[in-house]
Amino acid sequence: MARRGAAALALALALLAVALAGAAAQGAAVEGPDYYVQEIWSREPYYARLEPEPFSPPLPAGPGEEERKLRTSEPRPPKKATKPKKAPKREKLAPETPPPGKKSNRKGVRTKGSEKAAGDEHRVPVARDAVREGCPPLGLETLKITDFQLHASTSKRYGLGAHRGRLNIQAGINENDFYDGAWCAGRNDLHQWIEVDARRLTKFTGVITQGRNSLWLSDWVTSYKVMVSNDSHTWVTVKNGSGAMIFEGNSEKEIPVLNELPVPMVARYIRINPQSWFDNGSICMRMEILGCPLPDPNNYYHRRNEMTTTDDLDFKHHNYKEMRQLMKVVNEMCSNITRIYNIGKSHQGLKLYAVEISDHPGEHEVGEPEFHYIAGAHGNEVLGRELMLLLMQFLCQEYLARNSRIVRLVEETRIHIIPSLNPDGYEKAYEGGSELGGWSLGRWTHDGIDINNNFPDLNTLLWGAEDRQNVPRKVPNHYIAIPEWFLSENATVAVETRAVIAWMEKIPFVLGGNLQGGELVVAYPYDMARSTWQMQEHTPTPDDHVFRWLAYAYASTHRLMTDARRRVCHTEDFQKEDGTVNGASWHTVAGSLNDFSYLHTNCFELSIYVGCDKYPHESELPEEWENNRESLIVFMEQVHRGIKGLVRDSHGKGIPNAVISVEGVNHDIRTASDGDYWRLLNPGEYMVTAKAEGFTSSTKNCIVGYDMGATQCDFTLSKTNLARIREIMEKFGKQPVSLPARRLKLRGRKRRQRG
Repeated sequence: MARRGAAALALALALLAVALAGAAAQGAAVEGPDYYVQEIWSREPYYARLEPEPFSPPLPAGPGEEERKLRTSEPRPPKKATKPKKAPKREKLAPETPPPGKKSNRKGVRTKGSEKAAGDEHRVPVARDAVREGCPPLGLETLKITDFQLHASTSKRYGLGAHRGRLNIQAGINENDFYDGAWCAGRNDLHQWIEVDARRLTKFTGVITQGRNSLWLSDWVTSYKVMVSNDSHTWVTVKNGSGAMIFEGNSEKEIPVLNELPVPMVARYIRINPQSWFDNGSICMRMEILGCPLPDPNNYYHRRNEMTTTDDLDFKHHNYKEMRQLMKVVNEMCSNITRIYNIGKSHQGLKLYAVEISDHPGEHEVGEPEFHYIAGAHGNEVLGRELMLLLMQFLCQEYLARNSRIVRLVEETRIHIIPSLNPDGYEKAYEGGSELGGWSLGRWTHDGIDINNNFPDLNTLLWGAEDRQNVPRKVPNHYIAIPEWFLSENATVAVETRAVIAWMEKIPFVLGGNLQGGELVVAYPYDMARSTWQMQEHTPTPDDHVFRWLAYAYASTHRLMTDARRRVCHTEDFQKEDGTVNGASWHTVAGSLNDFSYLHTNCFELSIYVGCDKYPHESELPEEWENNRESLIVFMEQVHRGIKGLVRDSHGKGIPNAVISVEGVNHDIRTASDGDYWRLLNPGEYMVTAKAEGFTSSTKNCIVGYDMGATQCDFTLSKTNLARIREIMEKFGKQPVSLPARRLKLRGRKRRQRG
């Protein structure tokens, strides 16, 4: 009996050992990248107690499970008491010495004892073989994370709800409306939180926070805890040693602050729990979450919504040196259709490079329209810059592949692309990286000038002359001269602005687009409201119907701009005009590139805002390219809409600077140096007049069809009688004689003869 009792006791001890080994296997950290599990805590509210008792669910079956069980069932040595670890240092923006983790391919900062912290019993298992790999943002700023994936404990009101807690979101002019500048808790206590539902298992690696965007209030969170969960009911607090880790937050409201988790945590939900906030403010924050969604081939929802591209392009962010190298590579690949040149230098001496794409690069072909794209006037609006670099690669590759559409576009159009008009500003933004640059770092030139609004205000000159009824008798309705004060060396004008003006005066551009960021809309002129002191006022140009069409041509072919289900980026809903807006009705701006281009040159210029996120992570570039690729091509093709032709004299020589007028449109254009012209018009029938100094005017009826391709409408002008007389007299070295003076001379001669 004693032996039987001893055997039973030994069996019981053996079963207990097996059970303990199984529990140890369940609670062990995950060793393989394909094996993820969450520990489940009891369902009491997270703030009810500090140390809930853990509960480990059964491990899911998977390849290599037996090997893992054997490895984890080995007895572990007892843990030594560990000192509480300090929270990882927050990383503030410091342009002089950018801290680790600022670039798009962020690498984590390993803190002391992070491995020990990960070994704590009360935690979510982590993928150890990928602990320090950088993960991109989940997409709060880019709107990949929808409003339905954001939740909060409380909020002051709808305009300060969880859906407004997105990094870099901007408040409206009236902050007390539906569009305020952060999530703000309804109460200031330690029980408040905001959480993100990633909708799939995700390896969370870091959190970026900002305060509330407001002109009047100062609200931000100074410290917080981070928790993760698989079901949003039971939560695991990120720990540092044996205690909950307190992350240091913001010290002001605009500069983003990054805190990386000591060890990546695998879960579906992540929650931020503020612990302290600015003394005179409230719990308000904007944020972005860094994380890598784990592959789930069985989830049809995610596979259906994943965006891929088949274009073999260089999808990355390029600094100045890399941009120049890429342009050189494209030029070498397509040397017969490309040319690299520069239009000047920046304040810091960086060349403002441009790429020309044409079948005869370097020369203006008579009858071929000139088109341009400009990006990077605001150095921190990086998406436009990268889209331009992708576009030039795409045009080169497709031309070599003999894509008929691209071949026709290149052979019939002279295309100019400036990818970075403000390289000085870009270098500042590049130091900050795609998440830590904030809303405005690098926006201005090195000397603090906003290039986009640095052009001469010609609107006031035109409207003042119209009010005095001096148009077109004394002041023309086009080609308005630049004021002398603007040309002086003491004027507050950026060298980049002067370079663009000289470039646009030299080349007879017909159509252009300047790419910007922070919104998703196409803005057309006028950008300046006509009524004084009006911040918003619809102010159309005489060519409003043409500008509306050009804007809609881009917006309607963009994947998201006209999507009625799309969430607004910040405060404005542009769906009522199908993703387009008159610039002045949005916000008035004096001296914009669009208005200057329209009033000083022949070029119709529009501002194309290509994304809510000014500086998206480079992992977003393939999708952004797919969003904009068709629109970029369609917009270039619009340069062939309307009428075109030559204005020549009776000998067949082109007449430069001839004025082309369209009946009913109070805006004229002029011919180029060879006498060729292009006039953008919508389909219809028009009475068009060509006139030039010393020539009789000529009027024709020109019909614009719906098919792509401008209607040919040529003019032959004959010289006036006075011009012919002057030409004959100049030819023989004589000048025309004034008749009254000649009569007086004859009378004097007769008097002398009589005397």
